[in-house]
Amino acid sequence: MKTDEFPLALTYNDVLLLPRRSSVRSRAEVDTSTFLTKELRLGIPLVSANMDTVTESTMAIAMARLGGIGIIHRFMEIERQANEVKRVKRAEAYAISNPYTIKPTSSVAEAKEIMRDTGVSGLLVVDDSMKLLGVVSKRDVRFTKDDAKPVTEVMTPREKLIVAHEGVTLAEAMELLNKHRLEKLPIVDQNDVVKGLITAKDVERFVNPSKAAKDSQGRLLVGAAIGVRGDYLERAKKLVDSEVDVLVVDVAHGHADHVLETVKKVKSLFPNVPVIAGNVATAEGTEDLIAAGADAVKVGIGPGAACTTRLVTGVGVPQLSAVMWCAEAAEKHGVPIIADGGIRNSGDITKALAAGASTVMIGSLFAGTDESPGYFIVRDGIKYKAYRGMASLGANITRRLLDKMDINPEDVAQIVPEGVESVVPYRGSVSEVVSQLIGGLKSGMSYLGARNLEELRKNAKFVRITALGAQESYEKLQAW
Repeated sequence: MKTDEFPLALTYNDVLLLPRRSSVRSRAEVDTSTFLTKELRLGIPLVSANMDTVTESTMAIAMARLGGIGIIHRFMEIERQANEVKRVKRAEAYAISNPYTIKPTSSVAEAKEIMRDTGVSGLLVVDDSMKLLGVVSKRDVRFTKDDAKPVTEVMTPREKLIVAHEGVTLAEAMELLNKHRLEKLPIVDQNDVVKGLITAKDVERFVNPSKAAKDSQGRLLVGAAIGVRGDYLERAKKLVDSEVDVLVVDVAHGHADHVLETVKKVKSLFPNVPVIAGNVATAEGTEDLIAAGADAVKVGIGPGAACTTRLVTGVGVPQLSAVMWCAEAAEKHGVPIIADGGIRNSGDITKALAAGASTVMIGSLFAGTDESPGYFIVRDGIKYKAYRGMASLGANITRRLLDKMDINPEDVAQIVPEGVESVVPYRGSVSEVVSQLIGGLKSGMSYLGARNLEELRKNAKFVRITALGAQESYEKLQAW
């Protein structure tokens, strides 16, 4: 290759957006809603990364309530990942169609374990035909001294329960809940067979809707990641059975034959479930994933804070150019692009969306929040949370253990990590972080006279800046 054939590739810090004449008077006039896939719409263009120190059900619930979405990572047993999805889907809904149940012969200890594992405060006690026998709550088992006794000895029996019947309207449910001061209202058919459950909290959320990202049944949106080897189809099926809203076929190099084959397989088996695929950094990779059936394409090779792919392999594309190239290719097919990695501040989000992305995926900024599954560390009186790249040494070992592979020193020595394990500053609640990021995005949009993301892309004009220009932008942060 000749040197004059080298294309120029830029990252977020290499450019700024030109301010334009604007009629936007306040942030309140700005709409940040967007599409995650060709069908799934979000209130804000933020996605929490499918990393084991970023997104499990707690983060996914918080993200969806804020209008975004969380992608639950795959570095756990299939059953556990499916249960994480269920937790999100059950967090908010007018009526839960498949409430958690327990058999009458089960012990108090078993009831406690199910409630702890699922995060619910009560279980419907049913027989083998799903006939309602009673309800056992945390209050019933909290102070029970004999955990071996059956739940029938501590539950509220059926004859003392207020229930609703199939076809109950929201108004009727509200009346029953208010009249009898209930927290839970089982739904049964004429034979007392359980058909669902309504809770006071869910009705309240339904009556007072927020800007949360929800499905057609009023449940929070959630995604989950799968791989391309081993039991990935079994994992996908279990996640679909758990009513996941989107599957993410996620590998480091998405422009590979086995990844394209995986996307085709998953789409053929689950045609009604949107599939996101990646990661890629070229127009060709984007085109091939779309041809394989991807409903959205994840873009980013090496820009993440915990990713060392570019250093280890010498491969990658600076993120702004990668997003532009991939977005141009995807636009022809009406397929959204997700800019994955490299987001250090709200200005980077504005630039990524102006370059053509529909959403951005964030890892390190969210890893430091209360809702992330990482553990806390205190150093010199300062609080941090653990964070690691999913190609780090520890993540590689975790993956091998999940695949039931033997681990010995020789195997570990052969691993070439493309990520690091580190810590990030504690940042409080994810809602506070999102508020700052979306506030910055809205301000950026107002500078360009953009009331929505479509206008942002239309009005965007980038200028390249020098190293001194970048220093002028960022030296203020160093001074602070």
